[in-house]
Amino acid sequence: MGSDSDWPVMKKALEVLRKFGVGFEARVASAHRTTEQALELAKKAHEVGYSVIIAGAGAAAHLPGVLAAVTPLPVIGVPINGTALQGVDALYAMVQMPSGIPVATVAIDGAKNAALLAVQILSVKENKLRQQLIEYKRKMASEVSEKDKKIQQLVAEL
Repeated sequence: MGSDSDWPVMKKALEVLRKFGVGFEARVASAHRTTEQALELAKKAHEVGYSVIIAGAGAAAHLPGVLAAVTPLPVIGVPINGTALQGVDALYAMVQMPSGIPVATVAIDGAKNAALLAVQILSVKENKLRQQLIEYKRKMASEVSEKDKKIQQLVAEL
């Protein structure tokens, strides 16, 4: 994450990764204030065994793009709402990447979906994760069905 102020949002990604049993490391590295550290982390990520990077940042939000420029790994950007522009500035910084430097970008403050996307990427080669995702989605569908039943009952009682 670009700043420790991103923690409340990015913590949601870590909770999802932990739920799926996916190992992770959480670091603060600024694209502007600690550029060399950020570059070094990204360059070495695949060498130490990582398969995907989730990078959250607000405002100018260059961190995901800077990391994507120097790593062969997929980078998922999480634009964080922390400015008068309510995260739209961060969103644009991530989605408007130049050709050849992709950053998969989720919604503003969408750390949970960033983690789920990372799990989906990992599940391409890890059947256990794929099965967990299938069950996770089944459970979500079941919860929606239950809510639908409750609403239908409320409608019937009108």
